[in-house]
Order: sequence, then structure tokens, then C-alpha cells
Amino acid sequence: SEAAQGPAQGAGDATPQGLAFEVASIKQNKSGGSGSHSSFNDGRFTATNIELKTLMQYDAFGIPAAQIMGMPAWLSSDRFDIDAKVDDAVAERMGKLNREQRNLMAQQIVQQLLADRFKLAFHRETKEFPAYALTVAKNGPKIERAKNAEGGTSISSNTGHLTAKGVTMEKLAQVLTQVLARELGRVVIDKTGLEGKYDLALEWSPDHRSAAMTDTSNQNAAPPGPSIFTAVQEQLGLKLESTKGPVETLVIDHIEQP
Repeated sequence: SEAAQGPAQGAGDATPQGLAFEVASIKQNKSGGSGSHSSFNDGRFTATNIELKTLMQYDAFGIPAAQIMGMPAWLSSDRFDIDAKVDDAVAERMGKLNREQRNLMAQQIVQQLLADRFKLAFHRETKEFPAYALTVAKNGPKIERAKNAEGGTSISSNTGHLTAKGVTMEKLAQVLTQVLARELGRVVIDKTGLEGKYDLALEWSPDHRSAAMTDTSNQNAAPPGPSIFTAVQEQLGLKLESTKGPVETLVIDHIEQP
């Protein structure tokens, strides 16, 4: 395992110089609502009614909650409204990056916000965890080699849909881990043995299990789509198999309410 040397560091890599919000407003949200929203566009980050657990999971580190250890209870109960902005030079830099690079930069900036305003300090440890191995299905892969292998990677996802161009299998496993964090709650590990970059599209029903149990009296209702496990096998020619493996976790050493 590797320990960080102070706030906003992990695995020995400090947040690059200058990657921080120029101004940031953080207020506790006591509305009692359960919905939350966050976005980072044009150099401005906004979050409404967000739990810090959710902020860390999706906006700061891009990992399932199960990989964040040592969380005090208030990270899952207290909610905040955040309005923050980077300076124009940083916003201009972000605007010139591709989506993947921009997302990584945004994560680093939100990590610095957690260090500055919540006094977050953490280290990373590798632990044996339940995981899903991404493997090749019996009849072989159905994914296509990337049409522009020399180009960058582009990934687009929303509920039940994922499109990726120029993606390696290792990157696909990372994306599935993030996109399916709520559904799977486990890390996806690449065990396909497939080299190179691929273009692919995936569609599934996030509410597959609950949809199957709904009232069937409406004969005109569309049948639920495939589960993620079925979709990966039928559409990509790959499989998600339950396993255990070494998983990098984030261990919180210190965090304070702002």
C-alpha cells in the first residue's frame, strides 16, 4: 500500500500546481430533499443538495463508495450546496482538452476543494475485494477495432447507455466501474487479454430487476431491457464474472465539516 504525503494527494501524486477553484461558496442544505445534482461546465462547478460521499464518489475520485474507507457518518447524511469557479486561465486550459482529460482535471480540482475546505487527507491501500472480471464470452468478442486507433478516446454515457470510441479494455473496465457504481457496487477488472483500441455501444435496463416485478396488467407496456450482464454478453461478446481481486481503495485519514 502507498500512503499520501498530505491533503489532496494519493499514491504519491499531488494535485498539479494551480489546479484549484479561484472562488468557492459552500453552504449546508437543510431542505430535507433527497435529490441532488452536480455539474462542471465552462470552468464552473455547481452541486445542489449533495452528500459528501456522493461528491467524493462521482466528482472527485470516480470510484464506487465501497472503495472509500473510513467515512464518518456525516458524509452520508449532511448535504451541501456548492458554487465554485476556476480562474479564466484554467477554464481556457480545460476547454482545449478532450473529454477524458477534462474530466480528470475536473476531478483534481474538486479534490483540492475537499483538501482546502474540508481538510481532507487520505492514503491509498490495495485490498482484496469482491469484483467483476471482464472476460471474453464463449463465442468470442463482438466489438470492432477502433476506426481511428491513433485518435483520442471519447466516452459518452447516460442512464442505460454507453458509447465509447478508441477505448482499451482496461479503460472500458474503469468506465464500467464508474458508470455502474450504483448497480454493481464492485470494481470491474479487465481479464479479456484483448489488446488495442475498440469502438463499441452498449444499452441495458438499469431497473431490470424492479421492472421485471412490476404489474403486468398493462399488456402494452414495453418489456424491460436486458440486464447489464446480459447486455455485455449479447452486445459486446464479453462477460462480467463474479470474482475477487486486488482493488485500490481510498482511506480517509482526516476530514472536517466546513
